Order: sequence, then structure tokens, then C-alpha cells
Amino acid sequence: MSNFVFVIDINKQPLTPCHPSVARRLLTSGKAAVFRRYPFTLMLKVSKNEVTPEQLTLKLDPGSKTSGIALLQGSRVLFGAELAHRGQAIKASLESRRSLRRDRRNRHTRYRPARFLNRTKPKGWLAPSLQHRVETIMTWVAKLIRFAPVGSIVQELVRFDLQQLENPEISGVEYQQGTLLGYEVRQYLLDKWDRKCAYCGIENVPLQVEHIHPKAKGGTNRISNLCLACEKCNIKKGTQDIERFLVKKPDVLKRILAQAKRPLRDAAVVNSTRWALLNRLKEMGLPVSTGSGGLTKFNRTRLGLAKSHWIDAACVGHIESLEVLTNQPLLIKATGHGTRQMCRTDKFGFPSRYTPRNKFVKGFQTGDIVKAVVTSGKKIGTYVGRVAVRTSGSFNISASELVQGIGYKYCQIVHRKDGYSYSFSKTHCD
Repeated sequence: MSNFVFVIDINKQPLTPCHPSVARRLLTSGKAAVFRRYPFTLMLKVSKNEVTPEQLTLKLDPGSKTSGIALLQGSRVLFGAELAHRGQAIKASLESRRSLRRDRRNRHTRYRPARFLNRTKPKGWLAPSLQHRVETIMTWVAKLIRFAPVGSIVQELVRFDLQQLENPEISGVEYQQGTLLGYEVRQYLLDKWDRKCAYCGIENVPLQVEHIHPKAKGGTNRISNLCLACEKCNIKKGTQDIERFLVKKPDVLKRILAQAKRPLRDAAVVNSTRWALLNRLKEMGLPVSTGSGGLTKFNRTRLGLAKSHWIDAACVGHIESLEVLTNQPLLIKATGHGTRQMCRTDKFGFPSRYTPRNKFVKGFQTGDIVKAVVTSGKKIGTYVGRVAVRTSGSFNISASELVQGIGYKYCQIVHRKDGYSYSFSKTHCD
């Protein structure tokens, strides 16, 4: 089933999202019109005296490459989306710019003078690739609040409750001895040890939590004393000291002892990004609550749901049950708004073409999604896709294949360029 459809009234105030079949009837009867294609939103043509719509909960699962978004009405999941970030592309662009400037300085050509330690970073500064993640999520939070009656926000704040792992007594004996702590520990160790046996490196086998310094000889349950081992290695080691067990493998011993003390790679960066996002969400004026990644996995496993980013978002926080009413999340990919470069070059760096000063041609710009119904000529047919404009008014449309030479008079706007591309995916939730 598709996502529920957003509905706004004639004053552009959000109403309760409706089922796709209800949206179809509203369009067929002429009571509503399409206001926006992505996310699909209807606007009523007549005023509707509706009671205050039921408040929805917006749930977020921020990720390094893809973030999950879900809208819930009580325990019912009405809308799901996955937002793919472009952090790696931003990082690559910055590195390219840095190398180009450095090359020009070395050749003593016209260049931008180097600036080193004469600038201080403001408090809360994030690298551009990380700041982009915060900004894109906030963009979509603002969009969803415009189109749906969102009353509260729940965010997965940390992947792992590190303080709980190091000091289990912090929230009482119930948390320490419950199943949730086990999920936090196992998920943390799987990421820290790359889902491999620490001793033999085998993958894709059941792994067990192993005490590096044996508990029988005074070892603790602290996360820095735990690793993962396959059953064979775990039994073979038994209660031996690790120095004795790996006496013939000094390189493995050195690696394990070093990795045990090292915190999870990128955990601090990921957590700092999520804290920055949390502070921005609080500025929205809505109640904001948080949950950990271990709790999210615990909820998803307990409810028997498939692993996906938007399902993880729906499982964030404390929940008793979930009724998933959609299996086609909206897939959103951040593509950016192009480049300001006026002179394009070939692979050797020589000028090859120039871009026009005006982006809009006959009311269209490159990147718009258009529908072209060609009724005459050699290209009769209907084409829907991204358009590349030309000053001559003869456009190219990237549909299932590239179609060139479509006149602007045949084109009609479907969705304006907004820096994102869209598609749908079918997910099995049982």
C-alpha cells in the first residue's frame, strides 16, 4: 500500500492525511486538486468544517548516509520516507577545491592566498558534509509540518547509550538486568569489531560476547573488556588469559588490545551531529523526545519488522505496538542545486562550453520534472521526466531514455526543481 496522502484546506492549513482511495475519490469528484507531487499533497477546493485534526508524531532516525522518516497516528504508521544524503559528494568537492588551489599556488599562477590559523571555528561548528545532514533533515521536518498536523517529534539521539554501557547502574538494576541492555551491548560490539571474530576473523557465523580478561580471574563487564568471538574460539580460549591464549600470535594480541581501548569509529562525530539536530528540532517549538539505537533495534526485533531506515524511524522511542499501513516509502535523494561555475571544462581543464546567465527558459529550468504530450512530428507520444532547457526552446527530457528536441510548448510542469530526486520502493513488513 502507498503512503497516506497529505491534505491541506483552502487556507493551506494541514488536515489529517487520508487513505489513497479517499484521495482518488476527492480528485475524481473535483473536490480537491493536486497541490504538490512530492510528497503527494491535495488541496481542498471548498472549506471544510472539521474538528481539530488528530496530532501526529514525527519520528526520525538520522544516519550517516541515509536517514529514516516516519509519521505515526498513535500506533499507526501512515507515512514513511528515506532521505539519502550527499555528504560524500560534498567532501569530494571540498577536497578537489583544496587540491586545485594548492596546485595553482605551487605553479605561482593567479591564486587565492592561503589562510591557515587566522580563523576560529564558532561553537558547535560541524564540517560541511555533516552540517548538510542536519540541514536536509530540518528541511524535510519543516515540509512535513506544513502538510501534516505534527504535534511531537521523536529522534534517535545516539546509536548506543555509551554511558549505560560503561555504567549500567546509572538507571537502576531493572535496566542493567533487562533485555534492552543486551541489545545495546551486542549492537555496539557488532559495529566496533566489524561483525567478525576478534581472534580468527571469521565472518557470517553466530558470534558470542567474549570477556578479553576472563571474568573468572577478575575481569569486568565493562564494554572495554568485551569483544566478539565465534563459538570455536570462545570454547578454545575458555578462562585463559589473552596473553597466554595468543602467545603465538603477537600481532593479533596487539590489535585486539588496541581496538578494545579505542571507542567506536566515528561514534563521537555521529553523536555530535545528532546533538546538533536535536538542538535545531527544539527550536521548532514542538515537544521533542529521544531514544537510543539499541532501543530502536529492540523494538523492531520484538515486533518482527523488516530492517529498513523508515521502519527503524517508526520504532524509535518507547512503543508498545505498531500497525504499518504502508509498504511503499518515498525515497528521497539529495542532489543539490547544481553549480555556479559559468565556464565548463573538459577532462583536461580547457574551456568547452558556457552556461547561460539566466537559468529559466520559457518558465522552465533544468531539473524540473515535466510532462510533455507531443501531438505532431516524429516524436509523437507522452514523456515524463527531468528536463534540460536550451535557450532555443528545444528541450531534452530524461524519461526512461533521453528524448531530445522537445518543444517547450508541449511541456507542462509536474514538480519544480527543489534539489532532490524521488522514487518509490516496496518494502515487506511481515
